[in-house]
Amino acid sequence: MSNLVIIPTYNELENIRQIIAAVFALPKDFHILIVDDGSPDGTAQVVKEIQETSEGKLHLLERSGKQGLGTAYIAGFRWALERGYNYICEMDADFSHNPKDLVRLVEACESGADISVGSRYVKGGGVKNWPWDRILLSYGASLYVRLITWMNVKDPTAGFVCYNSRVLSTLDLDKIRFVGYAFQIEMKFASWTLGFKIQEVPIIFIDRQFGESKMNSSIISEAIFGVIKMKWLSFFRKYNLQAAIL
Repeated sequence: MSNLVIIPTYNELENIRQIIAAVFALPKDFHILIVDDGSPDGTAQVVKEIQETSEGKLHLLERSGKQGLGTAYIAGFRWALERGYNYICEMDADFSHNPKDLVRLVEACESGADISVGSRYVKGGGVKNWPWDRILLSYGASLYVRLITWMNVKDPTAGFVCYNSRVLSTLDLDKIRFVGYAFQIEMKFASWTLGFKIQEVPIIFIDRQFGESKMNSSIISEAIFGVIKMKWLSFFRKYNLQAAIL
């Protein structure tokens, strides 16, 4: 099997049918794995209904209660590796990531990148429908991460990513500590420290039209203070499977 898109969900009833249809309409063949954290709005039930006509391309991993974005993706990565997918993508359910850009992300990996990042902050990228204070916060966070980690990725907090499966099979996923949005930073940092090639692909990020944002103060705090700790620990431990756990 080749391409998989992992979409974590919690109360995405207003978006789930449309996002699945949009991915399946792409000119490149993708399977979808929905990782649902017990959405009380019935998101998982809708996925089950669509599965009946998905010809085996739509999959559902149900978990009990909100366990964090990072753990949802880790569960999805393990599921994908067990089933032999070559390229494994992350994407939000709310159309802030344009499904059409999945094709360019996979093509970047097919052309030699180990990881391709849908980037808001490279030439040709940008954001729409964001207030100025959120743009400032996001761009400032990216600069902060680059300063602390020395990682040359202009959009390290981006959550629209494609991994070559060899990256995920090399990483010791048990060593990824962040569970909120800082998970995205740590995955890129871990991959970068192991020498994998990261390529940024310009995208336009559009703020969600339906549902509620999952951003909160604890997520911001995790990113600010956690990044310093992550960098410090990197001097003493490695993220690959062969390295001893600290």
